[in-house]
Amino acid sequence: MRQFTAVVNPHAGGSTGTAALLALARLLREAGAGLRTEYSRSLDHARSVARAAGEQGRVVLAVGGDGMAGCVGGALSGTGAVLGLVPAGRGNDFARALGLPPDPAALSRLLLHGEPRSVDTVEVRSAVHDRAVVLGGVYAGVDALANHHANRARVLRGSASYYAGGLRAVTTWRTARYRVTVDGEEHAHAGYTVVAANSGYYGSGRLIAPDARVDDGLLDVVMIREAPRRLFFTLMNELRTGGHVHRPEVRVLRGREIRISADRDVPYGADGEVEAVLPVTARVLPGALRVLC
Repeated sequence: MRQFTAVVNPHAGGSTGTAALLALARLLREAGAGLRTEYSRSLDHARSVARAAGEQGRVVLAVGGDGMAGCVGGALSGTGAVLGLVPAGRGNDFARALGLPPDPAALSRLLLHGEPRSVDTVEVRSAVHDRAVVLGGVYAGVDALANHHANRARVLRGSASYYAGGLRAVTTWRTARYRVTVDGEEHAHAGYTVVAANSGYYGSGRLIAPDARVDDGLLDVVMIREAPRRLFFTLMNELRTGGHVHRPEVRVLRGREIRISADRDVPYGADGEVEAVLPVTARVLPGALRVLC
């Protein structure tokens, strides 16, 4: 029977991380599985706990949102340890990309009996972050600013906080001029954002890269160019279905290593936690993480 260590963000999704684990823990223990719970004091502490548990051959459960998933998954990337996700945050976008069931009973069966699947991770390098490993990808532009606002929302939760953050970000955004290098080939781009996506989803269920796959060894590069604000709001609504990629204002490329720079200090983010300014380089690590999904 599998042995689990749950690494919990106690503040995820308005303190729902602990509540999400309680229902699941009962089901795992009733099935005979062992479960230890560790509450993270910081992201560095969560990484340390995850690595130690993985070295002991335990399945490591990341309990929280995309930040905790990326933190724990990044720590386990390349180690051979197995990750399980317990979605309990604002966005839960990587769990959504993996098709994880929201029901505790179905999730417990998957964690107890599912076979690990190898998925890609993303190595992120910049002047601020010498090296970080994330799961979902990197986004640089108005969406990073929107995520910054959403993370600091005190009243709104989930997709509402991202939508409100997006409105605030767009109204103050001025066009950035980017240089996007995809596997050595440089592309000029002026507009709202550049996204190097491993997962198709970001921003609490928005389908930014409909064709992205977490196990294809490639990043989908989505660039939304300069356009009137009213059209950008239309594009934001189309992110619910992925229909935005058919518009002429959107360009999609694919590659293994992406470097993004700009003519000013454009913010970038990754997995809802990493926050800095360009330039940044994202490189896919094919099949580097084993995850139950």
